[in-house]
Amino acid sequence: MFVDSHCHLADEAFLADLPDVAARAREAGVGQAVCILSADTPEEHAQVAAVQTAWPGVIFATAVHPHRAGAYADRVGDAVSAVRDTAMRVGARLLGEMGLDYHYDFAPRTVQQEVFAAQITLAVELDLPVAIHTREAAGDTFRILEEAGAGRVRGVMHCFTGTALEARRALDLGFYLSIPGIVTFPKAGALRDVVAGLPLERILVETDSPYLAPVPHRGKRNEPAFLSETVRQVATLHALPVEVMAGQIQANFDRLLGAPRVDTPSKPVF
Repeated sequence: MFVDSHCHLADEAFLADLPDVAARAREAGVGQAVCILSADTPEEHAQVAAVQTAWPGVIFATAVHPHRAGAYADRVGDAVSAVRDTAMRVGARLLGEMGLDYHYDFAPRTVQQEVFAAQITLAVELDLPVAIHTREAAGDTFRILEEAGAGRVRGVMHCFTGTALEARRALDLGFYLSIPGIVTFPKAGALRDVVAGLPLERILVETDSPYLAPVPHRGKRNEPAFLSETVRQVATLHALPVEVMAGQIQANFDRLLGAPRVDTPSKPVF
């Protein structure tokens, strides 16, 4: 069985056929998935019941995305309250996705940093792992994880496409690296090299659906059923059978969530 560590099933892209999407995922062997909810997007909150009905085993995560951080300038406490309230309401097992995005800069960088740091502090308080979004902001992302996390934050680098050095920094913090379908793209050779050097105990996989469909589905709306393509690529890079890789990923996911919250490393060497 496969586990999709990051997808957006409450997104409007799935409004029309969510039950079919969930059924295809299960038929493809995806037994679990983490559904990311924007903590301050009522339209996504309205889809929670539909997601739970379509796929009762779905796990929820919630946070304020860096793209939306600008709304919380001078009122970071409201962002924290939105995340806390949503997390309690849906029984979130992770907080995310949160972080920094300097590629689009939809929010001022200083505000992004303040909102991110406040959410990390909340995650430590609630003893929940985090899912980190970072784009062209690695230096500040790791600084905030180290400072606000105070050695107590744990989590996963969502949609990891970074360098070996960035991977090392994440691993040294005890984080997992979630590999997206990008690893199957023809021009992703550098990423494949990094993934091949990751310790098995720290690898997760994700679709980030409806985005980033893997080969051979590239160009289509992504969905959890396509996860097997990414698992197959990661397994090939580590010279392992797909079923062995899938079992390792499931064990990693269970360890990230931690027992006894509903469900339960060696030093990495490149």
